[in-house]
Parts: sequence; structure tokens; C-alpha cells
Amino acid sequence: MKHRKLKNSELDRLTNKEFKSAAKLPLIVILDNIRSLNNIGSVFRTADAFLIKKIYLCGITATPPHRDIQKTALGATESVDWEYCEDVLELLRKLKSDGIRIMAVEQAEDAVPLDRLSLNRESTYAVVFGNEVKGVQQAVVTNSDVVVEIPQLGTKHSLNVSVSAGVVLWELFRQITIASES
Repeated sequence: MKHRKLKNSELDRLTNKEFKSAAKLPLIVILDNIRSLNNIGSVFRTADAFLIKKIYLCGITATPPHRDIQKTALGATESVDWEYCEDVLELLRKLKSDGIRIMAVEQAEDAVPLDRLSLNRESTYAVVFGNEVKGVQQAVVTNSDVVVEIPQLGTKHSLNVSVSAGVVLWELFRQITIASES
């Protein structure tokens, strides 16, 4: 069997207008105190790939437009809805009052390993990713409905935040879309 790499024109991707009107997954991403503009852009691109409903940028997290965000976002800041909210705890209170479940991605006591997570498919989730050095703030962990940990077997204690977002969002996407098909 020979494989041929597809051209961009063969990928049948949505336009920005089609993306805006497409049904989104019941997932919201919260980036709290992310310092790397490249990480922010990368998460935007991942959010675009998985039809994420919205991204909230909190604390010191930079906002578009910014050249270094655009370098990795490749235009996803134009397709994915986003909003800046300075106080992440205030945002969590608002989202919870709207019935949205809060999921922190962190290494914590009683964290659920990602491979054992089972979503309530009737719920919308807001997934919080924290600072590259300090992780998700303890106050956010405390106010989360569930804390998820990515199982790791090597010597390092963490993954890059944009890699973590890709891993977690893929698993959530997989669970939601497989559940929808069955």
C-alpha cells in the first residue's frame, strides 16, 4: 500500500465562518497565568482542531492579537471564541452558577488518572490549565469538581502546558464524539 500525503486543499477544513456556526463540543478551556505566548497560541490551535466552545484567558495570560501568539495559533484566534477574565476564581464561580463542571489538570491528592476519567456526557466542562512552573493554583484545585492527572512514567514531573492541553483535550474529544456515535 502506498500512502500519499494530502494537500491542504484536500483536507476539507471549515472556513472561519463555518467554524463559528458549527456545533461545538461542550468544552471550555481556561488558561490561567500562562506566561509563554507560544503555549497560548498552541492551545488556540488545538481548541480549533477539536471544536472547543471557548477559551478564557486569565491572570497574566496574554491576549490576541500578538505576533508570538499568532506564530503558533496560525489564525485560530480568529476562529475560536475567547475572552479575557482577570480573576480566575470569579470566572469559576460564574461558570459553576451556569451549571458548568470545573476540571483542573494537576497532580493532586485524589486526582483521577486521565485514562480512568469518565465524563458525564450531559455536562459541559471547563478545563483549567495552569502556569508552566507553578501549575494550577491551589484555590482553583480546591474549587474544582474533578482534578485530572495525566499518567506519566518517566523522570520528569510534568509535561509542557500546551502538550498537556493536547493530550487532555484529545481524550475529552474522543469520549464525547465516540459517545455521540454510539
